[in-house]
Amino acid sequence: MLMAVAGLLVLLTSCSSSVTEKSKEKQNSFPEKSITYSIPFEPGGQSDIEARRQQPFLEKSLGQKIVIQYKPGGGGSVGWNELANKKPDGYFIAGINIPHIILQPLANNDTGYKTEDIVPVAIFQATPIAIAVAKDSEIETLDDLVKKAKESPGKITVSGSGHHSGHHMAFLQLQDLAGIEMQYVPFDGAGPSMQAFLGGNTDVILANSSDLLTYTDEMNILAIGSEGTFEPMPEIPTFKEAGYDMTASIDRGVGVPPGTDPEVINVLEKAFLDILEEPGIKDQMYQEGFEPKTLGHQESLEYIEMKTKEYESMYE
Repeated sequence: MLMAVAGLLVLLTSCSSSVTEKSKEKQNSFPEKSITYSIPFEPGGQSDIEARRQQPFLEKSLGQKIVIQYKPGGGGSVGWNELANKKPDGYFIAGINIPHIILQPLANNDTGYKTEDIVPVAIFQATPIAIAVAKDSEIETLDDLVKKAKESPGKITVSGSGHHSGHHMAFLQLQDLAGIEMQYVPFDGAGPSMQAFLGGNTDVILANSSDLLTYTDEMNILAIGSEGTFEPMPEIPTFKEAGYDMTASIDRGVGVPPGTDPEVINVLEKAFLDILEEPGIKDQMYQEGFEPKTLGHQESLEYIEMKTKEYESMYE
């Protein structure tokens, strides 16, 4: 009997060691061929800018060619649908945007993917969303805007990029917290939204920090959605500092299909996060109006879960 138990223990130990060795082999051998890095937007956008910055570092650390492709359509949903249905072997990865991958399935059941179908590897960048008025506007502070909105409910127009987007959610959050009513005017992208505002077609704009940095001299930025002081704009108060308990940003990262081996995710996670430790990379990002972030796989899962609960409460 004792011999049988001892034999079973040896067998179990052997099996366990075998699984561990196979896992190590997989981690050590991946990747063995080129990796496709899909951007679910047109070339030249903020996701593309970051992917192009990352490309040479990824190729050096992973030892394989990184092929960037573009899959625009549906505000990113076409590309994320493709990601969710790809083979989970680590050789197809895609840029992901938050809150897009949360809001799209919440607002529409026909996106072709669910939020949980997108497995985050890392979140490495954000563009806080700020609110601004024209340089010659009589509105000088966020309190001024709130006061005017209360005096003329529904009269103030606010441009933003897209419907059920980060800009739209920031608009709804501010209205709710301030107890005001304004008119949201969605545009198909940040560029058209900015041009409409600069052309005097809307009173206010909600825009990404990277875009606002380009036009700082042409507007008065009232508040920004970063958690703390945004380094490129230290003089701009956060929404929290202005008295409104909210943050607002577009967070960018990279994801893989559901079912991807954890060891493969670990390899990719390290490759992406190591880039942020390269000399000068964070400074470059700040200069371009981006906010570096260093959330790994598990932290990204937790962040997405937190934001999902936050947005679900807004849809109830």
